[in-house]
Amino acid sequence: MTTVIDGFLRSRLGGLPRPFWVLFAGTMVNRLGTMVGPFIGIYLTQTRGLSLAATGLVLTMFGVGSMLSQPLAGWLADHFGRRVTLTGGMTATAITMLVLGYTTSIAGIVAAMLVLGLVIDAYRPASQALVADLVSPEDRPRAFGLLFWAVNLGFAIAMVSGGWLARSGFTLLFWVDAVTCLVFGVLVWRAVPETRPATAQARGGGFREVLRDRLMVAFVLTSLLYGMVYTQAHTTLPLAMTGQGLPTSAYGTAMAVNGVLIVVVQPIMNTWLARRDPARWLAAGYAVVGAGFMLHALMSSLAGHAAAVMVWTLGEVLTAGIPGAIVAALAPAHLRGRYSGLYGFAWSAATLLAPLAGTRLLAVGPGLLWPVIGGLALLAAAGQLALGRAIRRRGAAAAPREDAQDADATHATTKA
Repeated sequence: MTTVIDGFLRSRLGGLPRPFWVLFAGTMVNRLGTMVGPFIGIYLTQTRGLSLAATGLVLTMFGVGSMLSQPLAGWLADHFGRRVTLTGGMTATAITMLVLGYTTSIAGIVAAMLVLGLVIDAYRPASQALVADLVSPEDRPRAFGLLFWAVNLGFAIAMVSGGWLARSGFTLLFWVDAVTCLVFGVLVWRAVPETRPATAQARGGGFREVLRDRLMVAFVLTSLLYGMVYTQAHTTLPLAMTGQGLPTSAYGTAMAVNGVLIVVVQPIMNTWLARRDPARWLAAGYAVVGAGFMLHALMSSLAGHAAAVMVWTLGEVLTAGIPGAIVAALAPAHLRGRYSGLYGFAWSAATLLAPLAGTRLLAVGPGLLWPVIGGLALLAAAGQLALGRAIRRRGAAAAPREDAQDADATHATTKA
C-alpha cells in the first residue's frame, strides 16, 4: 500500500525543482491570506459608509489599475527580473493594504484602490515566467496545474476564515492580507534564484513584438472570451439566483461545490491531463464550461444551480494549468514576462467587461443571458481548436531551442 501511495505522489509531485516548490508554498500562503478582496464591497458600504455609486467608482478604479498592472508587470519581469518584480509587487501590496485599511477619506480610498489594482496581481506575470524558466516543457502543464490548485485551496479556506475574522473587525483582515503578502515576497527573495535569461536585456524587444505575434494575439482573444464567461460566476450568477427568490446563502452553497470539486478532483486529473495535447483539452474545457453555464437557464432551485456549477467546474478542471503552459510555449525566453502580462491583461479586461455585458443580458432575462454566455464559451472553444495545430507546431519548434538555452539555468536552480 505504501509503495502504491509513494508512486502516486511521485507521479504528481516528483521531478519539479526546489525553487518551484518555494513558489508553490508562497502562492498557497498568499491565497490563504486573501481576505480583503471578497469582502471589499461590504467593507466600503458598511464600515466606511460609501454609497453604492461611490463603491462602484472605487471598484472601477481597482479594475483600471488591474488592467494596467499586467502589461507593466510583464515588462518589469523581463527588464529587471522575475524575483525583484514578484517581491516588489508583494511588498507594495502589503503596504497598500494597510494604507487602505486606515484611510477614511473617499479620495484616499479611491487612490489606494487604484494602486492596489496596480500591484496586487503584479506577481502573476513574474510567477508565470518563473515557472517557464524553471520547469521543462513536458512538466509545465503539471506545474501550472499545481499552482492552480494551490490558489483555489488557499482561496477557499480564506473565504471561510475571512468571514469569521470579519466579525472582529475588518482591520484584522487587512493585516492578515498584508502579512501573507510579505511572507510570499520574502520566501521568493530568499529561496528562489533569478531566472531571467542573461541575454534578455541585450536582446530587448517589447510589446510591439508581442503584438506582432498573431498566434499569441488570437490565443489572448479566445482567453478574453472565456474570461467573460467564467467571470459571470462571480457577477451575474448571484444576481440571477437571488432574482429567482433564492437566499444569498444558496449562492454560497452552490459555489462551495466549485471549491470542493477543484480541491478533490483537480490533483487526480492533473498528471493525466498533462500528458494530453494542451490545445485540444483547453478547447474541451471551454466547451464543457459553456454547457454548464447554459444549464443555469433551466434551473430555479439550489440543487439545480449546484448541478450546473458541478458541470462547469469539471470544465474548469480540464483547463487547469493549460493556458500558462501554452503561453510559455509561444513566448521567446526573453519575452516570457510580457507574453504572460498580455495574457493577464485579457483576464483583467474580462473582469471589467463581463459585469457590463452580463447585467444587461440579465435585465432582459435569464433565458437570454445563459445561452449567450454559453455560446461565447463555445465560440472560444472553436477558436482554440482552430489554433491548435499552430500552437503544437510552435511548441515543437521551440522545444530544442529551449533545451539549449535553459539547461544550465535549470541545473543550477535545481541544486540551489
